Amino acid sequence: MSKEVQKIPIHLKLTLTIKEAAEYSNIGINKIDSLLRQPNCPFVLFIGTRKLVKRKEFEQYISNKLMI
Repeated sequence: MSKEVQKIPIHLKLTLTIKEAAEYSNIGINKIDSLLRQPNCPFVLFIGTRKLVKRKEFEQYISNKLMI
């Protein structure tokens, strides 16, 4: 018996890994990581020491910026 794992599309996820956020936004992993390290970053979510990206807040952040 094999279990088939259904993959949720990125645009439906609430949070993204740094790698998923990089693929989704076409912004490099290192740049996203440096944005997540900024104080008061509006789209970072810490799960222990793991950093996740809040997708909706990330989209809003990007849409309001001319240059990152």
